[in-house]
Amino acid sequence: MRNEALIGYLLHQRPYQEKRALYYLFSQQHGVIHGIGKKGAPLFMPLQLFATGKRDLKTFSQINIALLSVVQKPIEQEDSNARENRDAIKDRDAIKDSDAIKDSDAIKDSNAIMSEALHHDSITGQHQYAALYLNEILWRLLPTEDPMPVLWHHYQDSLRQLKQPLTADELRLCLRHFETYLFNELGFSLTLKHDSLENPIEPHCAYRFLADVGLVPIVHTEDNDRAITHTVFSGSEILMMLEQGISNTTLNAWSRLHRQLIDHLLDYQPLQSRLLWQQQQRYQS
Repeated sequence: MRNEALIGYLLHQRPYQEKRALYYLFSQQHGVIHGIGKKGAPLFMPLQLFATGKRDLKTFSQINIALLSVVQKPIEQEDSNARENRDAIKDRDAIKDSDAIKDSDAIKDSNAIMSEALHHDSITGQHQYAALYLNEILWRLLPTEDPMPVLWHHYQDSLRQLKQPLTADELRLCLRHFETYLFNELGFSLTLKHDSLENPIEPHCAYRFLADVGLVPIVHTEDNDRAITHTVFSGSEILMMLEQGISNTTLNAWSRLHRQLIDHLLDYQPLQSRLLWQQQQRYQS
């Protein structure tokens, strides 16, 4: 790779030297790429840059915010529920200040960056925690230099949704849909039609979800009825999830299921974005 032009989004960064940083870039062309570049590249905005290097760690140069016309491309595959959820959110064309761009003088041609940033809406408020969550699960779970163009477009579409005013349920729907695309890309398809013994799901039974096994039937007790844990689902609940997909009605159940799978994929190591969200919720309460 020599001076290859890339389009991507910054997922994570670490200090490297006084004026440079180690970047984790989710590129449209090659998936996640690690590289060294000047400090100051913004999160949640499409970036244009040049990458050079034969090894895993590239050198990034000429980092700029990409033109809207470059990154506005349709998603090739789209879940019907995700489309309905996205269509329910009205697009807004209001131009916002470019306060989200920090230390822009550390990026080459900062005046051009700030000018283009005025045409991009920013992710603000609590939606930033959701965007940080998307970034963290991507840079921690995706392999390096493995092209995932469909997932890349779904990520871009999720960021667009997070720039809109969303209700709490709309925000959660956005995250659950993206997690589904991520699971599919990683080869983890959730089977809800039958249990781990290949028997059909029974509405009056109870099941424990184990990420590496599936839905395991358990003894149905009154304790299960009184307090369904994060890993236990009723058969009727599972059948509703299967029938409706990710919807307002099934949102809580899908959230529990997805959290179990995310934690399993992360080897039960904590998510910093989740901890930040929990701290923010405690601060507000």
